[in-house]
Amino acid sequence: MNTAEWYRRFARLEAHGSSPLYELLSTGIAEDAEILALIDRLPEHKRQPNLVLGAARHHGGPADSYASFRTWVLSNWTTLKQAVLARSTQTNEAGRVAVLLPLLGLLRGRLSLIEVGASAGLCLLPDRYSYLYDEAHRIDPETGPSPVQLACATTGNPPLPDRLPTIAYRAGIDLHPLDVTDHDDMAWLDSLVWPEHHSRRERLHRAAAIAREEAPHLIRGDLNADIADLVRQAPADTTVVVFHSAVLNYLDADARAAFQDTVEALPCQWIANEGPGVLPNITRRLAIPVEQIGGRFVLSFNGRPVALTGGHGQTLDWIG
Repeated sequence: MNTAEWYRRFARLEAHGSSPLYELLSTGIAEDAEILALIDRLPEHKRQPNLVLGAARHHGGPADSYASFRTWVLSNWTTLKQAVLARSTQTNEAGRVAVLLPLLGLLRGRLSLIEVGASAGLCLLPDRYSYLYDEAHRIDPETGPSPVQLACATTGNPPLPDRLPTIAYRAGIDLHPLDVTDHDDMAWLDSLVWPEHHSRRERLHRAAAIAREEAPHLIRGDLNADIADLVRQAPADTTVVVFHSAVLNYLDADARAAFQDTVEALPCQWIANEGPGVLPNITRRLAIPVEQIGGRFVLSFNGRPVALTGGHGQTLDWIG
């Protein structure tokens, strides 16, 4: 997929109906040969719309029209390029935990959670959030309602739990872990939230406040090189769960396949929530055509697809 089609697809499948501004900007970029030529000078994994648009927002890029955005990019390309090369897309969307919770609820005993691509570790705190499914099924921590409430609309009768899991151990791995106590790291996370998503931005800061009270153990490392060590470090009397959401798409196909081989050989449960083209061995097991997935993710449990999910955890369409 060339860069123009990448931005066109992002506008059509991800931004449409969710972020009018990002739909406008990515559509404009897709038709702008001069801007595309600049982006094409970046390494391929740095050309992604979320990263380029987030870096522009981080450095004050205008958001009133494509014309003003274009002018700003041409005048500030050096700054934007440096930011894109130095940063990575690390959207730490706590809302995605809402689609993972039904699978965690199926597991017995105390859990050890290990997140791949953990960013600041906000998805490692499922027992500290409140949940509201279909505006009817509410789950709160034992201590009472959380300042972070995750709302999720469902279809297909997923196995919604009545209580939150008991987490004995939580750890994450990331190439560049973010620190919720660091102002610059938090500013970057804020820039990655889409412009119109004010409730997501508020949720980010509330979840970060919880993480500052109970910081997960985060290590800097490569998922393929270090995941086995993290699994071995988990307490022996727990059920180990390795999970990730919208992470493996940043690896090439060989690295994804290697990770799948590695995690399937480890003594753990595996939960993946990724785009439909990321883990083809899982996606091809779906009973529906890939074209019907749209901008949703494929949620899988130990290599078996069980649901389609909204990109920010807002929907859960159960199929398994």
